[in-house]
Amino acid sequence: MIQRDEIQLSAEGVSLSFAGISALSNVSVEARQGEILAIIGPNGAGKTSLLNCINAFYRPDKGRIIFEGHDLTHLPPHRIAGLGVARTFQNIALYTGLSTLDNLMAARHLHMHAGFLKSLLYWGPARREDIAHREVVEEIIDFLEIEHIRKAIVGTLPYGLRKRVELGRALAMEPRLLLLDEPMSGMSQEEKEDMARFILDIHERHGKTTLLIEHDMGLVMDIADRVVVLDFGRKIAEGTPDDIRRNEVVIKAYLGEDMTE
Repeated sequence: MIQRDEIQLSAEGVSLSFAGISALSNVSVEARQGEILAIIGPNGAGKTSLLNCINAFYRPDKGRIIFEGHDLTHLPPHRIAGLGVARTFQNIALYTGLSTLDNLMAARHLHMHAGFLKSLLYWGPARREDIAHREVVEEIIDFLEIEHIRKAIVGTLPYGLRKRVELGRALAMEPRLLLLDEPMSGMSQEEKEDMARFILDIHERHGKTTLLIEHDMGLVMDIADRVVVLDFGRKIAEGTPDDIRRNEVVIKAYLGEDMTE
């Protein structure tokens, strides 16, 4: 049983390149059980590439990624999801022709055990299993305050609500590690604050380890336990939000931008 603050995920010396152009260069990152670890950096710093290596959308050229003792480096994405790693994306990846409820139910497939025939006939164990999955999904709908759109077709929803549904779909997988790739991008300030509140509630209620990529530095500094900074594919700093605010190398990487805004 992993205890809080133990190392849950370790990316060790990860390098990745595309057509000779380096996206990541010898990047090492550790995420501790139950923390919110923010990964920040200017555009093109390699943040999303690192998340893509963790859940096997990309294969690193060098290095390895260990999650709870499992080497993820050569596993397919569905195996990594089965180990307890869930992901949201910069560009929302939902079933736009399905309802909110159906999108969340689709994410439960990893936990479905009834056979195909029983599922078709909706007999005995399959019916009980479906009820149990729906209870999990309904709890997530209540938690994310999306009861009013539970039957709405996702493709018709405003952008901010679709982002919330995508977070719900990740939660429906019951992950132990959440990878959130710019979950607040394109949102209004009010929507960002709501999303930040949900992320903090997930952290406080369930203790899920969260890797967060986000450009809104004010929100990052408010909710992250630790921050890793990438620039041109290299890790240039790591520490608490206060450490990062004062780090001259980080300030230079952001071209003198105020890290609190």
